[in-house]
Amino acid sequence: MSRWIPALACLACLAAGVTPMNAPADAQAPIAIAIHGGAGTISRENMTPDREAAIRETLDASVRAGHAVLAEGGSSIDAVVAAIRIMEDSPLFNAGKGAVFNAEGQNELDASIMDGATLNAGAVAAVRHIRNPIELARSVMTDSEHVMLMGDGAEVFARQQGFEPVDASYFHTDFRWQQLQRVKAREGTALETGDIDAKWFSTVGAVALDRHGNLAAGTSTGGTSNKRWGRVGDSPIIGAGTFADNGSCAVSATGHGEYFIRSVVAYDICARMRYAGTALAESADAVVNGVLVERGGEGGVIAVDAAGNIAMPFNTPGMYRAAIFADGTVEISIYRDDEAAMAGAVEH
Repeated sequence: MSRWIPALACLACLAAGVTPMNAPADAQAPIAIAIHGGAGTISRENMTPDREAAIRETLDASVRAGHAVLAEGGSSIDAVVAAIRIMEDSPLFNAGKGAVFNAEGQNELDASIMDGATLNAGAVAAVRHIRNPIELARSVMTDSEHVMLMGDGAEVFARQQGFEPVDASYFHTDFRWQQLQRVKAREGTALETGDIDAKWFSTVGAVALDRHGNLAAGTSTGGTSNKRWGRVGDSPIIGAGTFADNGSCAVSATGHGEYFIRSVVAYDICARMRYAGTALAESADAVVNGVLVERGGEGGVIAVDAAGNIAMPFNTPGMYRAAIFADGTVEISIYRDDEAAMAGAVEH
């Protein structure tokens, strides 16, 4: 009887609209990917030309790394990991190498990933010695029976899976250390309007559609500067900061995590598509510029659906974002009034 199980599983996948990854990819099927590097009070006045150029260059490298996986027929999961790794390895973003410090002067990292074909997911929270938390999140999804592992337990699991720990000093950057000192200096005082440190929700994420028609989403972050008591935001929480379902869309969020958790932002966007038949752009905008704004939450999302449509709404002055659309055009943007930096059609 066991020899029939794979066949029955494939029939179940087809009935659910899921294409098994061992099936040949359709070279004409659409592929698409979008990434973000955080949202918040981002203005040209507070950005040096060199820093802006470096950020745009890294966004470009990240989105193209993920797209290259898709163009070669790779999975959306692999594309999401490839894109996020680039940003985790950069000191420019609050994830991996560039993570913020908590109140004790330590870096605590969170990440999650979700497979839209199977609804399998993996997440890690408060890890301190993992260079690429998105990879550990994927390992939780594929190599354990669990969805979320945290702290010391997550690191024990990582070692058992062959992850090489890095010293805590790897994550130390002067930029983030000085940010912590500024935040501590303002403790107990009223925040000024437009306070950059208080209004900066830097997280990284990616969403992708592969040639098999499968969606995936992933998110990674260092949390918030000066966080206390083991605080964990929305990034590693499935349904809040990350969600993917082939029947609707894939979403990665960045923003004030507590609001995204309470509003189950990523899931809400997908649920509006699945149950109300609302289009991706309308669903994402309704949640980000409707639900969140009404509740006082700030931030944005990136999202892609099964047709390769991409939405990147945000309710803050800016959001680091990039996308390669189904037609091959490339967009790299930072500010709300950014004119899309169109790099032309991507060679396949």
